[in-house]
Amino acid sequence: MTRYLVLWHRSAAWPTDPAEKSKIIQKTGSAIDNAIKKGKIKEHGHFLDGNSGYTIWETEGIEIFRNLIMTSPYYEYEIHEMIPFEKSRGIVKEVFKVSAKAAKK
Repeated sequence: MTRYLVLWHRSAAWPTDPAEKSKIIQKTGSAIDNAIKKGKIKEHGHFLDGNSGYTIWETEGIEIFRNLIMTSPYYEYEIHEMIPFEKSRGIVKEVFKVSAKAAKK
């Protein structure tokens, strides 16, 4: 299964009304809890600023899209597909090996 690192932060559209903030936080928290229970979110946390954080997903990209679109426009996201070291190591070795051979010619 593909892993994704999602960096998130609250957008300028974040409401100022405390009741509205509470609704958004509850809705988002419920969605995160549900995805954790289903095994789709492996880790979720906040950064020290209190307005941003990260989520590590292990699922299909469409599932992430389905979940994140529900929080628009209140959050903005940066999404990165993660390649495990075990897989990337072999690719990197091969690329450098080919580059070294090409440089010798």
